[in-house]
Amino acid sequence: MSKQYRGKALWKLPSRGRGTCPVCKAGRIKLLYEMILGSGDKIKVCKRCKNKKVESI
Repeated sequence: MSKQYRGKALWKLPSRGRGTCPVCKAGRIKLLYEMILGSGDKIKVCKRCKNKKVESI
Protein backbone atom coordinates (compact mmCIF):
# COMPACT_ATOMS: atom_id res chain seq x y z
CA MET A 1 0.00 0.00 0.00
CA SER A 2 1.11 3.55 -0.59
CA LYS A 3 2.23 5.83 2.20
CA GLN A 4 -0.12 8.79 2.60
CA TYR A 5 2.25 11.00 4.59
CA ARG A 6 4.92 11.39 1.88
CA GLY A 7 5.27 15.01 0.80
CA LYS A 8 2.66 16.20 3.30
CA ALA A 9 4.95 18.96 4.62
CA LEU A 10 5.10 20.51 1.13
CA TRP A 11 1.37 21.29 1.23
CA LYS A 12 1.95 23.74 4.10
CA LEU A 13 4.62 25.73 2.25
CA PRO A 14 3.69 28.65 0.01
CA SER A 15 3.20 27.48 -3.59
CA ARG A 16 3.78 23.92 -2.34
CA GLY A 17 7.52 24.65 -2.02
CA ARG A 18 7.91 25.62 -5.66
CA GLY A 19 9.37 28.77 -7.17
CA THR A 20 12.26 30.11 -9.23
CA CYS A 21 15.74 29.12 -8.10
CA PRO A 22 17.82 32.27 -7.48
CA VAL A 23 21.06 30.56 -8.61
CA CYS A 24 20.17 28.80 -11.88
CA LYS A 25 16.92 30.70 -12.62
CA ALA A 26 14.96 27.47 -13.23
CA GLY A 27 11.24 28.13 -12.90
CA ARG A 28 8.49 26.10 -11.20
CA ILE A 29 11.04 23.93 -9.39
CA LYS A 30 11.03 22.73 -5.77
CA LEU A 31 13.13 24.95 -3.50
CA LEU A 32 13.78 22.65 -0.57
CA TYR A 33 17.45 23.15 0.25
CA GLU A 34 19.09 25.98 2.19
CA MET A 35 22.27 27.62 0.96
CA ILE A 36 24.34 29.91 3.16
CA LEU A 37 25.85 32.85 1.29
CA GLY A 38 29.22 34.43 2.10
CA SER A 39 27.47 37.21 4.03
CA GLY A 40 25.71 34.69 6.28
CA ASP A 41 22.29 35.00 4.63
CA LYS A 42 20.27 31.84 3.95
CA ILE A 43 18.34 31.28 0.72
CA LYS A 44 16.29 28.34 -0.58
CA VAL A 45 17.67 26.68 -3.73
CA CYS A 46 16.87 23.67 -5.91
CA LYS A 47 18.44 20.22 -5.72
CA ARG A 48 20.86 20.91 -8.58
CA CYS A 49 22.24 24.07 -6.94
CA LYS A 50 22.50 22.92 -3.32
CA ASN A 51 26.23 22.14 -3.59
CA LYS A 52 27.29 25.08 -5.76
CA LYS A 53 29.64 27.71 -4.39
CA VAL A 54 28.05 31.17 -4.70
CA GLU A 55 29.40 34.27 -2.99
CA SER A 56 26.40 36.54 -3.53
CA ILE A 57 23.31 36.80 -5.66
